[in-house]
Amino acid sequence: LDDVSLSFGETEVLHGLSLTAEAGKTTALVGASGAGKSTIFNLLTRLLDPSSGHVRIGGVATTEMAIPDLRTLFSVVSQEALLFDETLRENIVLGRKDVTDEQLKRVLDAAFVSDFLPQLENGLDTAVGPRGSALSGGQRQRLAIARALLRDTPVLLLDEATSALDAESERAVQEAVERLSRGRTTLVVAHRLATVKKADRIVVFDRGRIAATGTHDDLVAQGGLYARLARLQFTDGQA
Repeated sequence: LDDVSLSFGETEVLHGLSLTAEAGKTTALVGASGAGKSTIFNLLTRLLDPSSGHVRIGGVATTEMAIPDLRTLFSVVSQEALLFDETLRENIVLGRKDVTDEQLKRVLDAAFVSDFLPQLENGLDTAVGPRGSALSGGQRQRLAIARALLRDTPVLLLDEATSALDAESERAVQEAVERLSRGRTTLVVAHRLATVKKADRIVVFDRGRIAATGTHDDLVAQGGLYARLARLQFTDGQA
């Protein structure tokens, strides 16, 4: 992002933002709700275009790419796993006919879907129900991660992917997310700092501006907004 600003009517959401997410590294975006973090994802995928400034991927402006080509670069795992009222298999392959049994097994194992398949009456051919209602929250997230693994895109967007889970499910999903992130350019939006401590770079947002950047240890040592958030969460046992 190069000097990107974004306004909705009279409300300016991002203010002259410049940010680079390094290829193959994990960049975490943290800050209060409404600080502009998730808006970055919408700009990258062109659900929104900036009011001014430029968004580039590999040096190419997103406005110079056909939208279908642009979106093939991304996989998204969000807080609410988006599932169709079909089988587990169909939710993972999404109509692809070229997926081998070996490929499917590999992503099922990596996303820990294999762990709960024996509990399902029809295994991979079990219907997930409307919006995945026949599965638990952790199972839905692992299914979404398996789908992202199969897509095998160069860029991964994680938006609060573990925030709605209980502690046991969160551990399994977090490990699956770490496997998914390896070797990819990953951007993570998170409120829970425990999920981003290992990020290569953390960017702290405050009301549409970048307040600080660095590793977890760097930012704690600086003593700013991130250090206050860390003190609150880790002291209170939230992270």
